[in-house]
Amino acid sequence: MTVPGRAGGSYRVLIANRGEIAVRIVRACAELGFESVVVHSDADRDGLAVRLADRSVCIGPADVTRSYRSIGTIVQVALAAGCDAIHPGYGFLAENAEFARAVTEAGLAFVGPSAAAIDTMGDKIAARTAAERLDVPVVPGATLTNVEPREALALAREVGFPVLLKASAGGGGKGIRPVAREEDFDAAFAEATAEAVAVFGSGDLYVERYVGAARHVEVQVFGDGAGGVVVLGERDCSVQRRHQKLIEEAPSPVVSEEVRRGLCEAARALAAGISYAGAGTVEFLYDMDSKEFFFIEMNTRIQVEHPVTEAVHGDDLVAAQLWFAATGEVRVSESPEGLPEIHAIECRINAEDPRTFLPHPGRIAHLELPGGPGVRVDTHCTTGYTITPYYDSMIAKIIAWGPDRDTARARMLRALRELRVDGLSTTADLHAGVLAHPDFIASQHTTTWLETTGLVATPGS
Repeated sequence: MTVPGRAGGSYRVLIANRGEIAVRIVRACAELGFESVVVHSDADRDGLAVRLADRSVCIGPADVTRSYRSIGTIVQVALAAGCDAIHPGYGFLAENAEFARAVTEAGLAFVGPSAAAIDTMGDKIAARTAAERLDVPVVPGATLTNVEPREALALAREVGFPVLLKASAGGGGKGIRPVAREEDFDAAFAEATAEAVAVFGSGDLYVERYVGAARHVEVQVFGDGAGGVVVLGERDCSVQRRHQKLIEEAPSPVVSEEVRRGLCEAARALAAGISYAGAGTVEFLYDMDSKEFFFIEMNTRIQVEHPVTEAVHGDDLVAAQLWFAATGEVRVSESPEGLPEIHAIECRINAEDPRTFLPHPGRIAHLELPGGPGVRVDTHCTTGYTITPYYDSMIAKIIAWGPDRDTARARMLRALRELRVDGLSTTADLHAGVLAHPDFIASQHTTTWLETTGLVATPGS
């Protein structure tokens, strides 16, 4: 079925992003019969997405404020190119309510939720309030909006130490400070506030109970905008460094069927309660000791780790996003038989020092990608491609799956051995070390586990 566009021709989508997610969206457009228009900066004019798209438009220099984050320029280009929709990918403007409003006010479809949903879920305090209203469990805590340090400390005492300070408008691991003792609170409060202002433009924080034996478990949802929500199971993203996810898997190897049902129904209730439209992820902390789970935030976009859900459930989430934007039809469905007998793992391979995670930009002298049964690689890189210092340093996402976790893990280890990236330092060996570690094999790791293994450098080392 061909969906007609504005002029009666093919449906046309502008892709307001770069790298592997731009390539991913271009390919989904091609399979749907949609036309793709990629915008790019001067630094990305030779990118794979530019070569694969039906059309490309340069929108400015490498500086993201003058290219990928320039709302007016992107909307203007979409209108001039005769586009019907804009897909923001992830990062940049993907969770920017102002951008979503500008797109819809221009008469274009925004491939994502409403601006109101982005506003609500993009502010951690507003998201927490919405979750409480919908009886979704949240970590015990308190908001710290416009409070003095003394009042903030009093609220933290009520929550009970140790606590975690978080920027209300935060994301990407920024504006977060664990505080073990009362005497450390004032300094941590000042640091978190300053970082929140610098990164997000808002110093609003909230304080919550620190969950020591925590797993990060998130649920993939797809809403129809009218209260109907498809739930596609959970992902476990507990291998992290400083709150940044490194390895993800689906399903979680540590939650029981009872907890899984609870997680999925809580995610459904939240998404339905805000009339969520499109693909989104509801994120939870799971306490390994108490077996409780708590809502922490919702990501109102496609996630970097979405391929593990696709591998397990057999859906194309990006194509589903595009189809929903064009037709209003939800193309994904829940399995009537329950959880499929498939396990998937994703590793993000970055051009970084594997111990310090400092970026290692440069030219890829030679690239060989893995393959074989149960292995998928999402990348925008080729031999000769240059990882620039202007953007994230991701080279590829490797996804491996099989009938059980052991098979998926073995296939990922094989894939990591097959991967060859000459000319740059990468995190591939680190991933292999994690996958071979007894704690990972036994699934005993938590969100703070990696810093204790010796596999990565710790602050000050």
